[in-house]
Amino acid sequence: MQTRRLGQTDLQVPILSFGASSLGAEFRSVTLDEALGSVRVALDCGLKLIDTSPFYGRGMSEVLLGIALKGVPRDSYQLCTKLGRYDHSHFDFSAKRVAESIDVSLHRLGTDHLDIILCHDIEFVPMQQIVDETLPALRKIQKAGKARYLGFSGYPMKIFKFILDQTSVDCALSYNQYTLQNTRFADEIVPYLRTKNVGAMNAGPFSARLLTNAPLPAWLKEPESVKAAARAAAALCASRGSDIAKLALQFSIAHPDIATTVAGSANPQNIRNWAKWASEPIDRQLLAEVQAIFAPVKNIGHKEGLPENN
Repeated sequence: MQTRRLGQTDLQVPILSFGASSLGAEFRSVTLDEALGSVRVALDCGLKLIDTSPFYGRGMSEVLLGIALKGVPRDSYQLCTKLGRYDHSHFDFSAKRVAESIDVSLHRLGTDHLDIILCHDIEFVPMQQIVDETLPALRKIQKAGKARYLGFSGYPMKIFKFILDQTSVDCALSYNQYTLQNTRFADEIVPYLRTKNVGAMNAGPFSARLLTNAPLPAWLKEPESVKAAARAAAALCASRGSDIAKLALQFSIAHPDIATTVAGSANPQNIRNWAKWASEPIDRQLLAEVQAIFAPVKNIGHKEGLPENN
């Protein structure tokens, strides 16, 4: 698996990372064998950066990862978890909860340190708290050796400049905004991150199943025009003997200034497919035709979090 340097850190991260949200049964019921097997396959395929959160399965993802990684040499993988979001409407970015959350995550994951810690979905709270309280508390954690690098994650583009115009972090993660249909992260933010020496991380190359042949989740917020374009693009790919998920993944991992793209599944065969696709050349003709289908709905997304953070 090809790697890229994450900003100015000393982390060489795989261009494709393993997202462990599915281990928390966020999309469907998951068996223990599927959960543990997906982690083993991810590591075997070179997806050595694993991304999770206390929010995923309300702790289940971290617990299962701790079980799956038991006995695996710590220097053979990289761990990223998050803090601040603990349920759909439960957020706590206080300094007190920062210290508690880190220790709970370390215990669940069975490790004494994290490679990356991110403030999770900061658009749901008044973001000045992240600058004034949360990140200073995280820097104490960093100095104590419990986390090597720190940053934040979220959906709206506004969050990145709001934080980084006031303070510094090592990395930042955007989700569902560098895909076949929506490239706002690369268009608007990635060049800015480079000027700040902040490592760019992308999650959701399939945009919550939009860019797959799987049934769309009921909570997907994209408008019907976007869903219709995605179905047309998927049909085109199928008519050419390909899979829109393959094109979506190859497109997202190809950007040279995005260090890694996080994709999640609790299906080991999906992960094997992704690793295979990552090593294959992208079909440029098919890409151009799919992008033409998405042109009328390009960069159309949705609002997320507090209105003032969008």
